[in-house]
Amino acid sequence: MKQALPVPQEVVQQIAEYFSLLSEPMRLRLLHLLRDEEKCVQELVEATQTSQANVSKHLKVMWQAGILSRRSEGTSAYYRVEDEMIFELCSRVCDRLATRLEQQAHSFRVLNTKS
Repeated sequence: MKQALPVPQEVVQQIAEYFSLLSEPMRLRLLHLLRDEEKCVQELVEATQTSQANVSKHLKVMWQAGILSRRSEGTSAYYRVEDEMIFELCSRVCDRLATRLEQQAHSFRVLNTKS
């Protein structure tokens, strides 16, 4: 069996930071809202029903990580998803979670029929 090469700590740290970006529910909501088209901050504030400061904070983090791109038009900032691979990653996670939930539901049904 082929032995895996050691991964440098700084690489592991960068990977962990990327995944930590997705650990915040608000960021996942924002990504979902930006899936099909760019939106200005105000549209995202209205859609999430949260403060402009909160939305801007999360957008900035994802922009700095290269997940989003940003453009200004007048006094408005518009964001769109720059790294489309993020949706494939989210889709894989959702598929896996759905499979687990289906397995759990099956287990509950089996328990219920044995009673």
